[in-house]
Amino acid sequence: MELAKVNFEIMKQIIPKITEYNKKCIFLVVSNPSDVMTYAALKLSGFPKNKVIGSGTILDSARLRYLLGEHLQIDPRNVHAYIIGEHGDSEVPVWSLANVAGIRLKDYCPICRVPYDPKHFNGLFLKVRDAAYEIIKRKGRTHYAVALGMTRIVESIVRDENAVLTVSCFLEDYHGVSNICLSVPVILNRSGIKEIIKLPLDQKEMEEFQKSAAIIREVNESLEF
Repeated sequence: MELAKVNFEIMKQIIPKITEYNKKCIFLVVSNPSDVMTYAALKLSGFPKNKVIGSGTILDSARLRYLLGEHLQIDPRNVHAYIIGEHGDSEVPVWSLANVAGIRLKDYCPICRVPYDPKHFNGLFLKVRDAAYEIIKRKGRTHYAVALGMTRIVESIVRDENAVLTVSCFLEDYHGVSNICLSVPVILNRSGIKEIIKLPLDQKEMEEFQKSAAIIREVNESLEF
């Protein structure tokens, strides 16, 4: 969030220069704060909302799946779990829908003989949420992992995959959240965002998602569009 005003000023210089020459491209936004910059790109470009996509929580969701797979001793590609909301401190793990092979975690743990321990799972989430801080402390910046995340987004667009990925996008009445960019699962293909998937969140997750939206909205309103 400390980068919001500085990066917004840079965006104000870059976006008009892009749209001057190309009004049909798809914007992929990587700069932090991801959700704020995605919203800025959308407003500054005037592009259709399905053509402006932020890296969002694609990396956070991948990290959570990796750690869950390691804990459950299962290939992370068979773990389905999402982190939504802000790419940052207020992001929300959707534990109510996390599953392996379609089996919810609570029911899957006895199968793999691993105790179902919500406190341990929350510890895994905290590792995911705070990963960037740890990486920056050790090497000063983050770039390799998010580059892999962006590669996955580009692949899904170029190959017209209709892949489901958690990216930052413009939301309208998503569990009471509107006129803001946050990460939720979407279907991505050559047209950009084909469809936004509205997850059936439980009450706690919905409230946390709305709190996350309020934090991002406050930053958006501090910028001069």
